[in-house]
Amino acid sequence: MNKPLTLNADFLRDLSIVAEDENLLSKAVKYIRKLAAKKEDPTLMTKEEFFERVDKAKEGPTYSMLPGENLTSFLKRQGYDL
Repeated sequence: MNKPLTLNADFLRDLSIVAEDENLLSKAVKYIRKLAAKKEDPTLMTKEEFFERVDKAKEGPTYSMLPGENLTSFLKRQGYDL
């Protein structure tokens, strides 16, 4: 048995029951927001971390598009297989 599919089906079945009751739905939304807030976002960074990354990027190579060049041509010129 495929656990993610079973879990997803159970969730959707229970969600359809909750969706019919405004009071239960309100409680569910509050709880889901709490759960989501606990999950750390790996893309978040401090202001200092952001500017450190910007400074590092300035040290690396730079690339420019040629006049009239489209993005696809530019990426191919850089070696990307599109």
